[in-house]
Amino acid sequence: MRLPQILTIFRKELVETLRDRRTLLMMIGLPMLVYPLMAMGLSRLMESNVAATRARRSVVATWGAAPAELVEAMKATDAHLEVTAWLGAPDEVRRSIEAGEAAPAAAVAHGAATAHPTKGEQENPTLAAARTLLTSRRADAVLVSWPGLDQALARDDLGTVTLYFDALRGDSRTARDRLADVLSTYRTTLLTRREQARQLPAGFTDALKVLRRDVAPPARVVNHAMGSALPFILLTLSLLGSFYAAIDMTAGEKERGTMQTLMVAPLRSSEIVMGKVLAVSVVGLVAVAANTASLSLTITRILPAGEVSIPPVSIVLAGLMLVPITMTTSPVFLAVAVFARDFKDGQNFLTPVFMAIAMPAGLAILPTVELNAWTAFVPVVNIALLVKAVFSGEVRAELVFLVLLSSALFAMLAIMLAAHVFGREQIMLGGKESARSVLGLERRAGGVPTPAVALTTFALAMVLAFYASLLVEARGVVTTLLVVQYGFFLLPALVVVFGLGYSARETLLLRLPSWQHLLAAVVIGATGWIAIVGVFMRVAPPPESLVKGLEQMLTLGDPSLPLWVVLLGVAVTPAICEELFFRGVMLSGLRRLGLWPAVLISSLLFGFAHASIYRMLPTLALGLMLAALAWRSGSILPSMIVHAMNNGLIVWVVRHPSSAGMLGVSETSTLPPLSVTVAATLLCAAGVGLAWKAPGRAPQ
Repeated sequence: MRLPQILTIFRKELVETLRDRRTLLMMIGLPMLVYPLMAMGLSRLMESNVAATRARRSVVATWGAAPAELVEAMKATDAHLEVTAWLGAPDEVRRSIEAGEAAPAAAVAHGAATAHPTKGEQENPTLAAARTLLTSRRADAVLVSWPGLDQALARDDLGTVTLYFDALRGDSRTARDRLADVLSTYRTTLLTRREQARQLPAGFTDALKVLRRDVAPPARVVNHAMGSALPFILLTLSLLGSFYAAIDMTAGEKERGTMQTLMVAPLRSSEIVMGKVLAVSVVGLVAVAANTASLSLTITRILPAGEVSIPPVSIVLAGLMLVPITMTTSPVFLAVAVFARDFKDGQNFLTPVFMAIAMPAGLAILPTVELNAWTAFVPVVNIALLVKAVFSGEVRAELVFLVLLSSALFAMLAIMLAAHVFGREQIMLGGKESARSVLGLERRAGGVPTPAVALTTFALAMVLAFYASLLVEARGVVTTLLVVQYGFFLLPALVVVFGLGYSARETLLLRLPSWQHLLAAVVIGATGWIAIVGVFMRVAPPPESLVKGLEQMLTLGDPSLPLWVVLLGVAVTPAICEELFFRGVMLSGLRRLGLWPAVLISSLLFGFAHASIYRMLPTLALGLMLAALAWRSGSILPSMIVHAMNNGLIVWVVRHPSSAGMLGVSETSTLPPLSVTVAATLLCAAGVGLAWKAPGRAPQ
C-alpha cells in the first residue's frame, strides 16, 4: 500500500464528512446537549420526588389497643406519621381483635405449596383486609396491636405487633421505614426501663452490639455507580458519529455516484479501505472526545462541591478506553454499509449491527459482572468493564494488557473483513457475492496464505485458545498444554493449509536445511536462552507470581514426573506445534509484505500469544531469531531445533538446580552473571550471523 494515496483518500473522506451536518450533529452537538439535559432532568426529577416524599405525611392505620406511649411517639411531629385508629378495618376484623380472639398468623415456610405471595404470612382475614386498604391507597401502612399487648408489656413479657405495607408502593415503603424507626425507638425504651427496674447493667438485654460500618468512601461509591452506567451511555453516543460517517462514505457515495470515481482511479482497494477506516475512526474519536469533555463538565457541575469528586484522570482514561472500540467498529460499519445502495438502505443495514455492538455494554451495569480473565476477551464487554474498573479504582495491569490485546485482535479481524469486502468490485458496484467469497475462504490450489488469512487465523485461534485453556485448566497443566498446543496451534495450521488447498511444502517450509543452518540452530538454541534471561530479567524483572507460574509450567505441575515426559510436553510439543503455526502459516502468510515486516509482525504475534506483559519482550526476542532463521534457511526444522533446545535447557536447569552452578548462578540469585550473559549474547549473535550468511532457500 502507498501512504500518500491513503492520506489523500483520508483527507477527501474527512472533508466530505465534515460538510455533512447530520454527522456533525451526531458527533459533537448531540453529546454536548444530551448529558446536561439528562443530568438536569434526572436531578430535577429526583429532587422533586425526594422533596415530595419528605413533605408528605404517611397515613398509618392502627388496629387494636396500641400502648399510649407508642401512639404518642407515632403522633410526634418529627415522625411524619398521621395515625388513625381503626381506619379501614372491617367490622369482622375489629370485633375479632377487640374480643381477644385474633392472633398473629403463622409464618409460611419458604416454597410451601399453599403459600400466597404475602411476604411470609399465611392468608387470613386480617391480612386480606390490610391488603385491600393499602392497595386502595387510603393508608400507607397498617399497624396491628394484637390482643394482650398491654398486659404482656406490663408483666415484662413479649408483646407482638404486625406492620403491613405494600412493597410496590413508594409511599408505603416510606411509611414502613418511618414506622420502623418509631417502633425501634419504643423497643429500646422498653428494654432500658426493664434493665433499670431489675438493676441490670445497661445493655444486658442486648448482649451484643453490632456496629454497621461501610468501608467504601462516598467518592468510591459515586465512581462505582458512574462506572456501571456510563460505559453504555458513552459507547452508544460515541458510536453514532462513526455510524453516520460510515454510511456516508459507502452508501452515500454510491448514491452520489462518487464511488465509481474512486474505483477507476489508480488506487488499490487496500488503500481505499484504509483511508476510509482512518476517516471514520477519526470521526468516531472526535465523538469520543466530545462525549468525554461534555461528560466531565456535566459531572463537575452536578456533584456536590467539596463532598465528592471524580479525578479528571478517570474520565480521560475512560475516553481513551473507547479508542479500541472505535478502531474495531469503524471497519465493521464500513464493511456492512458498503452492501447498501443508498443512505436509507445503509441505515437499515447498520442499525442491527449498531445495537449488537452497543447492547453488550449494558452488562457493566450488573454488579456481579466484573473484569476478569474470562470477560477480558469478550468484545465490547471487556472495554465497558475496563471503564467500570477505571472509575472504581480497581484496575489491574495484567487485565488491562489482556483487554488491549484482545481488542487489537478484534480490530485486526475487522480491518481484514473490510479489506476483503472493498476488494470485491461487484459489491462496490451494488452486486452480490457469497459469504464464502467475501471472506476469502474459497479453496485454492497451491501457493501460500494471504496476510488477511494469516492474521484472521491468528486472531480466531488466540481467542478460542484462551477460552479453551480456561475451561480445561481445572484438569491440570498437562491437559491445558496439550489442548492449546495441538488443538489451537497445530490444528488451525493444518486446517488452513489442507482445508483451503495451500501448498504444504511452501506454507509450512517442509524442506531440509543446509548443514550451516543446522549448526547455527544448535548454537542459538544453546546460548539464546541464557542471553534472553540474563538481559531481560535485569531490564524488567518479572513478579514473583509469574516466576512461580513458569516453574509450575516447566514441571507440568508435578515435580515427580519423569524428565522425558516433561521434555516431551514442554520442549518437543511447542517446538512442533508453535513453529508450524508461527514460522509456518503466519510467516508464510505475511511473506508478500517483505522480509522485515513479515519477521517483525510474526514475532510480535508470537509474543502476544503468550498473553503476559512480562513475557512480551523475551518472547519477541526469541521470535525474531526463530523467524529470521526460518526465513533464511527456507526450512522449519532449524527453528524447531532452537525452540526445543531453548525450552528443554530451561527445564533441565529447573529440574537440576545444581547444574545452574556451572553457569555461575548462585542459590541466592536466579540470574546468570553478567560475564556469562555477555558471552552467551555474543555466541548467540554469532549463530544468527552464521544463519544469515549461510546459503539457503529464502523466499523471494
